[in-house]
Parts: sequence; C-alpha cells; structure tokens
Amino acid sequence: MVLGRLHYIANHAGADDPGNVLAIVSLVLDAGVRCVQVRSKECSDRQRYELARRAVQISHGAGATCIINDRVDIALAAGADGAHVGEEDLPVTVARRLLGPDLVLGASVVTPEQAMEAEAAGADYLGAGPCYFTATKESTQSPIGPQALAAITRVVGLPVIAIGGVTAQLVPELLGAGAYGVAVISAIAMADDPASAATELVSALGAVPMPTRGEVVR
Repeated sequence: MVLGRLHYIANHAGADDPGNVLAIVSLVLDAGVRCVQVRSKECSDRQRYELARRAVQISHGAGATCIINDRVDIALAAGADGAHVGEEDLPVTVARRLLGPDLVLGASVVTPEQAMEAEAAGADYLGAGPCYFTATKESTQSPIGPQALAAITRVVGLPVIAIGGVTAQLVPELLGAGAYGVAVISAIAMADDPASAATELVSALGAVPMPTRGEVVR
C-alpha cells in the first residue's frame, strides 16, 4: 500500500454525535483523502469499537486506509488497517507484536532520538509535532516548528506526517522540511465547508511529487 499523504483525524469526544463524525469522514473521502485516523476520547469501549467499525467500513468502501489512534485492541477488533500510538500508549515494540507484520503502525514523536527509536522498534511511519500551535492537542508540548521537523526527517527512512496547527497554506513549508504528508483535525472539522477544506489540502499536497519513502509494503 501507499500511505496517504493527507491524514484526516476523525476526532470523537464524549459529547459528539458519532454520526456527525462519520458524516465528515464520508465528505473528506469523497474529496480525495485516502487515510483516516479515528481518535475517540471520553467514551466507552463499546462506543469506540462501533465508531471504529463504521469508519473502517466507510473508508474501505472508498478504497482508503483506516487507522485507529491509541488503541491497538480496538484496531484489531474493528478490522482496521493498523494503529497509531502516542507516548502514553503501548510501546511501539509491543504494538508491533500485537499487530503482527501485516498491519500498519504509526508512532508519535517529538525529537530525532524518539524518531530513531520508533523506527528501530518497528513503526511504519511517524507523526511528528505539534508543528504549530493547535487548539485540539491536549499535550502541553510546545510547537516544534519546521526546523525541528527537518531534524526528524533527516535521521529516519520512514515517511513523516506533520501534525499540529496544519493548514493548506503551511503545507509547502512542511514538505520543504522533509515531511511526507500532514495530519489535520480542525483544518477540516472546524471549517465552514469541510469538503472544500479537504480538497484544498489534497491539492496543496499534490503539488509536490510523492517521495518514494511513502511506500509502505503490506
């Protein structure tokens, strides 16, 4: 498979209507997004599973990849294409063992050292950031900026997905720093027209040739 360059993070908080979350997933898939990450907080495991299962069905129906954030067990139960783990989730080595060799594994990193460790532990791609200030990241981590992003991309052979405060206007700067692609929440979900916002991001990414290191063979 080829890892999508635009990752839409379908973020579901406890008070959200999952139907609204899934409706935006359908819109962005129609706009050309080819990777959806499902991120669910403050809800029961049954709700997480049902949301993940439905997102997987919608994504696969569109020929897109669906990855579950934080929860490897939910990813496996829902038939997702893989999982993405952060610093408070399972270690990359453990997540890789549970997912096996055939599913995609992403890992969040902030520093070049973390990036090299995640690559050695079996990650297929890295999520680096936050690159800019963002209202949707609970972490108190300060933005790393394009220079730190470039330091990460230089030391690994994996595709690096830039996250945190990303907009279509910032895509050229991030790709110039060596990012393979970007991941967004609010740039699409909070837009007046999510489908148009997704199309704009897809176009910004498509203006730059796809690096060969975006190929994840599964």
